[in-house]
Amino acid sequence: MFENIRPYNDRETVEALARVADHPLTGSISEYFYPDKERGYLGELLRSITGTCDFQARVMYHIIGTVIRGTTDGVTFSGLEHFTSGKNSTFLLLSNHRDIVLDSAFIQFVLEDHNLPLTEIAVGDNLVADSYIEDIIRSNRMIKVIRSENPREVYTSSQIFSQYIRSSASTIWLAQRNGRAKDGVDTTEQGVLKMLDMSGKGDFISNFSELNILPVSISYEKETCGVEKAMENWIKDSTGSYKKLPGEDTESILKGIKEQKGAVHISFCEPLTLAELEEADSFSRNEKFQRLATIIDKKILDGFKLYPSHYIAADMLRSEERFPESYTENQKNAFITYLEGEMSAISDSVDYDAVMDNLLHIYANPVFRKYSY
Repeated sequence: MFENIRPYNDRETVEALARVADHPLTGSISEYFYPDKERGYLGELLRSITGTCDFQARVMYHIIGTVIRGTTDGVTFSGLEHFTSGKNSTFLLLSNHRDIVLDSAFIQFVLEDHNLPLTEIAVGDNLVADSYIEDIIRSNRMIKVIRSENPREVYTSSQIFSQYIRSSASTIWLAQRNGRAKDGVDTTEQGVLKMLDMSGKGDFISNFSELNILPVSISYEKETCGVEKAMENWIKDSTGSYKKLPGEDTESILKGIKEQKGAVHISFCEPLTLAELEEADSFSRNEKFQRLATIIDKKILDGFKLYPSHYIAADMLRSEERFPESYTENQKNAFITYLEGEMSAISDSVDYDAVMDNLLHIYANPVFRKYSY
């Protein structure tokens, strides 16, 4: 049932990485992540891999570490004690989603760094552009989520995916929504929760208690692909819709990896408690999932670390200085310069002020939500 979506096993990983090693793109990737080695170094390394864990420890840990050292001011974290303090050994990490690959990648790095089991990662099949990418991601313990515009296919694939999550013996990372939050508002889609409930055999409380949901909140000092998100929102507002161009997701992945992100923080929040599940269950059938989503959203918002960039954007949008203690004048000037640099590449045909307003809201909305103003 799960053959088309599950991660590769060790044998399949060895075979897949041999194919990846022979692909022309691998040489370019090797030059970028191993600049002090010969162009063929990564290919040789991939041919020596013995399985998934070996691939993650010897290749992915280095690659993610290179991204962290080269494009961030460090990745901090809180809440790792939740992985060891309870009776449960596996969790469903339900996370906010800001970057296509780095949200989950940074989490894997932190877990690996602290000798904790890595997670399987749910990835939409829209990101699986070809067999080369599929070989890489499924060798990296990624679950392929089948997306479709056909309601019947959506229902069937959701059932299979839900059953896979419930049957897995591993911790799984899953975004709280379909796609990244492109307005700075991290909200859990009720459809995700209903999908998770589909495979349960018991009542509402037991179904979600079995999943052991641990909300995760990741925040970036500099939003990845921020201008692109602001542009997309402007196009939606102007035309009523937005259609991705071929290869756009791949470009967003590469830009997210290469651009500067400032500081990054990951909060592993307290897992959902029985009392919280009972509270959600006290609502009517149609409102249970809404209430549960609200509980998860609050945990993620509470865990979201606000950086000076977030406070500066909030004050700029409100033309006031409500949070002057949260940043310095130098930080404000540097952030404004950064925003202007990000906006310098947009076309003259674009409404500059509207896109800048969208960009500022990406940073400011977590502040507005935390302070409810």
